[in-house]
Amino acid sequence: MKLRDRVKAAVFAQFGRPTGFWGRGAGLLMAHRSSNRRRNAWVVSLLDVRPDDRVLEIGFGPGLAILQVSRIAREGYVCGIDHSELMLRQARRRNADGIRRGVVDLRLASVDALPAFDAPFDKILAVNAVLFWTEADARFEELRHLLRPGGLIAVAHQPRGPGATDETSAARGQEIAAALTRAGFSAVQVESLHLKPAVVCALGLNGAAP
Repeated sequence: MKLRDRVKAAVFAQFGRPTGFWGRGAGLLMAHRSSNRRRNAWVVSLLDVRPDDRVLEIGFGPGLAILQVSRIAREGYVCGIDHSELMLRQARRRNADGIRRGVVDLRLASVDALPAFDAPFDKILAVNAVLFWTEADARFEELRHLLRPGGLIAVAHQPRGPGATDETSAARGQEIAAALTRAGFSAVQVESLHLKPAVVCALGLNGAAP
């Protein structure tokens, strides 16, 4: 493998599972980059979170979406899982108030080995996490079983790096939507946010559309 390819692979790995010095840098970039903040806020808005909702985020990173959701679901339960200890520490600091109030619960865990939960969720979200998953169809089916009937999932993606365009983003959105459909979600649709490149978010319901 050429040096350039090794560097690209190392950078990609840091955004998938941040560790060490470079992982801290990746976490800071994810937390403070304006497009990342807009992307997370937009996905949260699509979920139409209610004050008493139970919400699960897969791959919460520095905890931006968790913070926004917890400010809405003040009487609910906002849980997040991430397989990076570094991101867990950053997200816990950012969400210290929600954790203190008993609304936020952040766990070191992976979508490949989901922990047990004591009740179904109303909403599930994943923002720029699905590209790091293995066997996405199986993961989506497992997540569907964590949702109450009529519960909503939102899976967002914004491609990065050379070759990332609105067209590649749109194609990825359709791939995610198809995977949600295969996993048993209904009323699947794709929304887009006009950043550079565009952000896509596939939404699906657990069960028949109302």
